[in-house]
Amino acid sequence: MNDLVRQHTALSESDLEWLHLLVSEWQLLSDLSFADLVLWVPTLDGTRYVSVAQMRPNTGPTSYQDDMVGHLVPRGRRPLLDAALDEGRIVREGDPEWREEVPVRVESIPVRREGRVLGVIARNTNLLTVRTPSRLELTYLQSASDLAQMIAAGSFPFPGQQVDMDASPRAGDGLIRLDADGIVQYASPNALSAYHRLGLASDLVGQHLGQLTADLAPPRGPVDESLAKLASGYAPREAEVEGNDGVIQLRAIPLKPKGTRIGSLVLLRDVTELRRRERELITKDATIREIHHRVKNNLQTVAALLRLQARRMDSDQGREALNEAVRRVGSIAIVHETLSQNLDERVEFDEIADRVLAMVAEISPGKVNCRRTGRFGILDAEVATPLSMVLTEVLQNALEHAFAPGEQGSVEVAALRGGTREDPRLLITVRDDGRGLPEGFDPQRTGNLGLQIVRTLVEGELGGSFDMVPAPERGTKVVLDIPVGPEK
Repeated sequence: MNDLVRQHTALSESDLEWLHLLVSEWQLLSDLSFADLVLWVPTLDGTRYVSVAQMRPNTGPTSYQDDMVGHLVPRGRRPLLDAALDEGRIVREGDPEWREEVPVRVESIPVRREGRVLGVIARNTNLLTVRTPSRLELTYLQSASDLAQMIAAGSFPFPGQQVDMDASPRAGDGLIRLDADGIVQYASPNALSAYHRLGLASDLVGQHLGQLTADLAPPRGPVDESLAKLASGYAPREAEVEGNDGVIQLRAIPLKPKGTRIGSLVLLRDVTELRRRERELITKDATIREIHHRVKNNLQTVAALLRLQARRMDSDQGREALNEAVRRVGSIAIVHETLSQNLDERVEFDEIADRVLAMVAEISPGKVNCRRTGRFGILDAEVATPLSMVLTEVLQNALEHAFAPGEQGSVEVAALRGGTREDPRLLITVRDDGRGLPEGFDPQRTGNLGLQIVRTLVEGELGGSFDMVPAPERGTKVVLDIPVGPEK
């Protein structure tokens, strides 16, 4: 709609915002009217109309099989559009049109803002299935007529009240029509069922909805306005009402077709099961985070015990082996600590990589500068845990074997997200400027326990590849190429 309006019309940005506000609301008008809606706006030269938006009803058959958005129509071809635009009134004159052997009643509703008519809504009703209307359909049609008059007068939609059509209640979810005093004139079967879930034992018709709602579900805690006033429909508001183990979502729409409020529409949806599932998910998420927190605490306890045992060892080789185990356990603990702070099983691995770098740098025998470049991004927990261990082993190996005690140097960890949409991958390069690999060294066959762990995790658990080669100038370069899921 933005492109069409800016390309073909003279409307301002504030006018365009008003049209967006209208389009966010007009599913309600379409459903209440049982009709298709097409928004036509006059072009810059005034000789044509361009259709910038379209809506089909959820409550009846469509009268347009094709998409109308983007169509241009010369002025004069559709007289009802001309009359509504020029006279600023709702135009219903004329016989039904026939489209593919389907009779269609066409009406035109001017869209007014601050005294100016911005465009025209063509309301097209498929008459093929017309029958004697029920009380529900009559209430729908009367409410649609009131809303159409408010659109023509510029009093609907309500400024600053843009609605999320997916989250807000719709006409089919439940509808209540109130008079000016807030007394229920009509309640749809779905609306009545929702109030029965709140604890109502009688009918809704004839009752004051605001007072009844306040009695069934008193507000919990401070609110900016009373529940009774909100449910009475005096102002456009949305709220959730909870009582008797039921939860309903309310939306009040004051009806002012001629400038004075004659009543209100209250749309409502029973969201009891939805809220129950949300609470279950919140409880489940909290439980998962607590599990990760406890695993992290247990791992830190294990690391502390290993550290105490290392201090009591007389053998330097045994002490170093236990210290290596402490770092391995610590790298896993870092992942679980990060997972304990998230709502899902995904982590931002850059933070983990930086903490692993800092942890491993503490064992450096010389003055080695460790740094990270690039970005690992967000990784699943099943990738992050083994990858943290791999990174720990590779860095530990570089710091222990690349530099002599007191020697200065640097270790760089570079990360690059790549691959394709179907096969996203993460390329990690760990490069040092130390003494390099010994002659005849084969990283796939030889090496200490740390390199064996790296090969097992990268090739077996992560399904990637691992290689260790001499760096171009000096030192050693380790290359890891692993498949990862897309960043969501």
